[in-house]
Amino acid sequence: MMRAKKNFIVVAYDVADDRRRSHVVKMLEKIGVRINYSVFECMLTDVQFVKLQERISAEIDNREDRIVYYPICVNCYTKIVYQPDRRLKYEKVMVV
Repeated sequence: MMRAKKNFIVVAYDVADDRRRSHVVKMLEKIGVRINYSVFECMLTDVQFVKLQERISAEIDNREDRIVYYPICVNCYTKIVYQPDRRLKYEKVMVV
């Protein structure tokens, strides 16, 4: 059986309400790595990415909150520069 291809996705959020923000953070912590206060890096299959968007969309208030997903292509992923160099090992990240 062939494994599904995973995509590198950067997720940034601005969620106004503490309760909603906490729920979004818990979702993202299960599938990604926090690299900044409101930014996560995730390695997701297409199906996982769609499910994540659906779950977050059900949680946020579209009038007050904002979530941005940045898909990063393989070529661009290899060009990411971290200062200091702390590239994360995604094989250790639990993916739902």
